[in-house]
Amino acid sequence: MNTAKTILLMTLLTLVLVIAGGTLGGQGGALVALIAAGAMNFGSYWFSDRLVVKMYRGQQVTSGPLYQVVAELCQRNRLPMPKVYLLPQQAPNAFATGRNPEHAVVAATEGILQILSREELSGVMAHELGHVQNRDILIGSIAATFAGAITWLAHMAQWSMFFGGRDDEDSNPLAMIVLMILGPIAAMLVQMAISRSREYIADASGAAYCGNPQFLASALRKLETANRQAPMAQVNEATAHMFIVNPLRGGGLKTLFSTHPPMDERIRRLEGMAL
Repeated sequence: MNTAKTILLMTLLTLVLVIAGGTLGGQGGALVALIAAGAMNFGSYWFSDRLVVKMYRGQQVTSGPLYQVVAELCQRNRLPMPKVYLLPQQAPNAFATGRNPEHAVVAATEGILQILSREELSGVMAHELGHVQNRDILIGSIAATFAGAITWLAHMAQWSMFFGGRDDEDSNPLAMIVLMILGPIAAMLVQMAISRSREYIADASGAAYCGNPQFLASALRKLETANRQAPMAQVNEATAHMFIVNPLRGGGLKTLFSTHPPMDERIRRLEGMAL
């Protein structure tokens, strides 16, 4: 169901880009914006494993409880062994990145080792391995490229209207204004929805890899409570979607733009798998 939802959302994002390109950018506008946004996202996708780990001052480990848990999961499920990093943060959290399973990184904060049991840690790292195997970094990068292209087109339309561009008979100033405002918002909402659907899929993969959905459900409960009490310090918003629980706090309208699905629903689905 969530895989079908991802396909549907990606199709919707493509349609928004095509419509915005035709309305805002004129002939070839969508292609130009797509190439520009793709060039911007290519570097972050290709070097994501190095950039994000460096951003959070992660240190690679080749021994210890975190490394052992990841190694056991990979051996049991016959998965490529990723690089394992420990982040010097007390707020318990974890993420995965890398362009493919052969060039992947899984990372966890020091705080996560202090509050989770070995079984719960296994559930968390199995979730991160799920992201790696499902190539969620690639899917997220494609979605970000499309959303970025739509935003580029909106900016192009603003400058075009400001300087009096596009004076042909087919132009529709009202449609340009509407798409100029709503296009980037729609793209952002679809991008966030894609991220949320991938979290559900990673939860299901993690439950299968660790062998017991309750391990991950119990871990998510603890991580959500801990991050509400003491959120991560100095979080880059561009990387917030990568963490297993949202390191940013917010309510009201902010939940609409959340990259993470509701925690209660994630736990409910995991517990349903155990029945």
